[in-house]
Amino acid sequence: MPVPTTALRVELGRRSGPGVPDADASALLLAAGKVRSDADFVFYNQPAHASGAVRHEGKRTSGAQVTDTLLVDLARVEGGIERIVLAASADGGTFGQIPDLSIEVTDDGGAVVARFDSPGATVETAFVLGEFYRRQGGWKFRAVGQGYSSGLEGLATDFGITVDEPQHAAPTPAAPPAAPPVAAPRPPAAPPVPPPVTMPPPVTAPVPLPPPPAGPPSAPVRLSKVTLTKAAPSVSLAKQGGTSGAMRVNLNWQVRKQLPGWGGRWGAGQGDVDLDLCALYELADGSKGVVQALGNAFGSLHRPPYIHLDGDDRTGAVASGENLTVNLDHKQDFSRILVFVTIYEGAASFADLHATVTLQPQHGAPIDFSLDECTVPSTVCALALITRTGGDLVVQREARYLVPERGVSPQRTIDRAYGWGMNWTPGRK
Repeated sequence: MPVPTTALRVELGRRSGPGVPDADASALLLAAGKVRSDADFVFYNQPAHASGAVRHEGKRTSGAQVTDTLLVDLARVEGGIERIVLAASADGGTFGQIPDLSIEVTDDGGAVVARFDSPGATVETAFVLGEFYRRQGGWKFRAVGQGYSSGLEGLATDFGITVDEPQHAAPTPAAPPAAPPVAAPRPPAAPPVPPPVTMPPPVTAPVPLPPPPAGPPSAPVRLSKVTLTKAAPSVSLAKQGGTSGAMRVNLNWQVRKQLPGWGGRWGAGQGDVDLDLCALYELADGSKGVVQALGNAFGSLHRPPYIHLDGDDRTGAVASGENLTVNLDHKQDFSRILVFVTIYEGAASFADLHATVTLQPQHGAPIDFSLDECTVPSTVCALALITRTGGDLVVQREARYLVPERGVSPQRTIDRAYGWGMNWTPGRK
């Protein structure tokens, strides 16, 4: 069906539950059926296209319904792009285990432009759900429903993406014939009879060399990601390739249900729960401090503490949530960083709030985890402890709810629990 040439919201929807695998949305921008380069692949490890036409916004949860969102601005799609394939990949299972899989396209006013509910999945681990394509000067959306049993890697390579996945490496092909030697091997010293010398075959014409590439080749796309659990709570950033650049720490939350007597309507776009993403830091020189919206202590990325809070999401309605950025180029200056979240206003505890945390290194695999259900009257939660070990940073999942004593602030509570030893004074936004 026709769609307006404007900014559109594409939501991959599914129902969650025990034993249901995760699913991730992605998009491929195609010219003549293939990507022009690996940069035309937009997914969780490469969340934005250089043209600004496609951006991966991430997941949100409302009750048992999970949506993974792509923003597509058709007015900004480059002229050489003919199609935008909208795909999904299963993580930890098959689409036969994922109920209520759908794709929905809405315009900037929230009106549904197109929707496709995909039935009948079995062993597939990747799906092309739909696509935008050019037709007679405009754009149309088409439902597809084509499955792959080779996962995101198979889908990506089918459209021309170069994938760096050593854990799924194909068998090593037979070595090509060796090139003719350029010189004979040195004979042994003082041989009784000089051995014959094997000369290279005559060259009848110079072999043309391929033209040099126009620019430095791009690195293969990394599809791996890490999910921290109680059974596997820590990971080395160096082993995931996260050794330099910026690392974004994202907090996203959703209210599971409306609680009577707390005021306001809760949920995406309606919420009045204000959570604050914060970080306690201790640098290698012994200096300590906090990065938080309270008191406008937003930090700095290029000078100590090399941690910056991007902003303050006062409602949870912003799709990107709250973000801290850590400068991994200065990892030798860190001793430890404790990322935590506090309730500033709008709720008495974390009960019935669903929150997810994602650490996205610029050059490594993303690390994510969800918070467990809160069963205590907690207003502060330790999320992750990042500790420098030699030249590496290790991320430890904490997901630890703390209950402040009467008259004790959430910040002082988290300080005491982790032995930071700082002095605190009242502050406000």
